[in-house]
Amino acid sequence: MRLKNRLQSWIQTPPDESSNQEGVRTRPEEPVSASNPSFTDGIATKDIRVDPSTALSVRIFLPESALLPSERPQPKSKAEESSLKSENNGDQGYTPSGQNCRKLPIMLQFHGGGWVSGSNDSVANGSFCQRIAKLCDAIVVAVGYRLAPESKYPAAFEDGLKVLNWLRKQSNNSTGDEPWLVAHADPSRCVLLGVSCGANIADYVARQTVELGKELDPVKVVAQILMYPFFLANEPTQSEIRLANTYFYDKAICLLAWQLFLPKDEFSLEHPAANPLAPNRGPPLKLMPPTLTVVAEHDWMRDQGVAYSEELRKVNVPAPLLDYKDTVHEFATLEMLLKTPQAEACAEDICIWVKKYISLGCHEFSY
Repeated sequence: MRLKNRLQSWIQTPPDESSNQEGVRTRPEEPVSASNPSFTDGIATKDIRVDPSTALSVRIFLPESALLPSERPQPKSKAEESSLKSENNGDQGYTPSGQNCRKLPIMLQFHGGGWVSGSNDSVANGSFCQRIAKLCDAIVVAVGYRLAPESKYPAAFEDGLKVLNWLRKQSNNSTGDEPWLVAHADPSRCVLLGVSCGANIADYVARQTVELGKELDPVKVVAQILMYPFFLANEPTQSEIRLANTYFYDKAICLLAWQLFLPKDEFSLEHPAANPLAPNRGPPLKLMPPTLTVVAEHDWMRDQGVAYSEELRKVNVPAPLLDYKDTVHEFATLEMLLKTPQAEACAEDICIWVKKYISLGCHEFSY
């Protein structure tokens, strides 16, 4: 109810976009976690401002498995790790040796929040990204894209592509300025992972990589993961008819978020940002990378995700669907639900599937 009231107030009195040219990537009322560049509980994190002219930033989640066995810190008790967190505040933390560094795949992650909330450094998103980094043995780069209504479409989409180009720069020793990525990232094994509206961004970035082709070399998107995508269309589906007014992300709230995200003269449920199957939207689906779609039984947008997955399979794109019973939208990423059996199973299932495409020697499906 608080979220709905906030969205309605923004529609009635929109924020002055000219007063904040950089945009915003987080909300003051939402809890965030501090980065820790030293390895704690198997993960080191670091925040990077990608674009000095905007709020666009990333948080890097580097798993301890990137280190050689001789470099890995000795196991510590929970009390020691908690003490280190406070001591490492402001510390430079881990610095790669520069020799024989282990290379890991990259997972570019886009958080949810209905375009208007959420952040890459929120407590919930941090916990989810740590889980994925450990299970998949991959570097997770969580994107802090600009939020609406301060930055409307296509700002968030442009930010996603800008980060992918930034990763391309980091892959070159002469142009890269982020030592963790220069030392440990393998850009030829890049996966896009989008959560809710972040899935819409991931799908847009995947399409752009198809169209750009070798311009992004050596970055190659080998797969994408769409978790309960924020897809809409004019034609109501069975899940929409049945569930539009139930649970906390109901249709009314989502439509308010879309009104705040899309420019007024572009608002449509058939907008390319909302409907991946909209007519004349390129490139051809048959060129899309392998796509795993996760849906929730009690999500009113469930059937739109199912439909997209089905269309991909029709053109022979590897596009399995994971459909979880007794679950709601964001069931695997909300902080209050992260420890549920469904959330834990979902993360494990994602990693089992994606390892087919990020294991060395197994990326024949690369775009």
